[in-house]
Amino acid sequence: MEKENKNLNSEAMAKVKGDYTEKILKPLNGYIGLLLFLVIAAGSTAMIVLGHMHSLVAVFVIGYLLIPVCIVMAGGFAVVSPNEALVLVLFGKYSGTIKQEGFYLYNPLCKKFNPAAVPNMARRNYVSLKAMTLNNDKQKVNDAEGNPIEIGVVVIWRIKDTAKAVFNVDNYVNFISIQSDAAIRNIARQYPYDISDDGDEKSLRGSAQEIAQTLCEELQQRVEIAGIEVVEARIAHLAYAQEIAAAMLQRQQAKAVVDARTTIVEGAVGMVELALEKLSSTGLVELDDERKAQMVSNLMVVLCANKDAQPVVNSGSLY
Repeated sequence: MEKENKNLNSEAMAKVKGDYTEKILKPLNGYIGLLLFLVIAAGSTAMIVLGHMHSLVAVFVIGYLLIPVCIVMAGGFAVVSPNEALVLVLFGKYSGTIKQEGFYLYNPLCKKFNPAAVPNMARRNYVSLKAMTLNNDKQKVNDAEGNPIEIGVVVIWRIKDTAKAVFNVDNYVNFISIQSDAAIRNIARQYPYDISDDGDEKSLRGSAQEIAQTLCEELQQRVEIAGIEVVEARIAHLAYAQEIAAAMLQRQQAKAVVDARTTIVEGAVGMVELALEKLSSTGLVELDDERKAQMVSNLMVVLCANKDAQPVVNSGSLY
């Protein structure tokens, strides 16, 4: 079933998968661009002044034409901070991504593109490459045994391919949020909340590391189309739903009592065997079968009882 689900997910993603892959741009150094900008601005001013003073119409016109060039050029300066990327689009076509931090001059006709800016991020035209945390609301789902449970996950993720993140999905933040909910629902229905024995079967509560690994792998497969790397995915909240929580608690308590009693009885039997062996080996007392039965009965009562033993003085004979 799990392999079938992965195959279906792969086929579904392949149908919508775009051809966009990240292209790294190496734009002009910003300081060189700034020097070029100042030269053009100074040249424009000088040409306007000289043309006006010497009545040189051609020089005058060229000086004025350089003014809009300076204005357009000024829009091509960008400062890229660490763990940020700038995605550029030229006339509707993906031009490339600037990932290296620094001060740059790019093609001023390009448009900064990031339709899914991360909330609370001041630089909304930039794609953040930092590791981010996703903590969705708790969900009520059914486990493998049909029991309703409440489950929540925490996902640490980051953008690996900016082109896929920006162009392959409408909003990569909402995309990973929805895919996280879908992945945890799929994982939860494959495993029981808990198991009653100590077998090799995995459970949501008892196999946290294995479940986290499986969840991380499935979620990574789901968000690969968006160029997202899942760093870690773990179950942050796991509990029975309120309508069955009380009944499940009673079952757990009853199981704990039975396990405790079983351990006590096993220990008591071992202690009785040891006592009889010691008495027989030392020859301190010779006990017939009836006296051994009486001794075993008394020891088992003392060792298995919840209360302290009360001494009884026997003034007569056992017979």
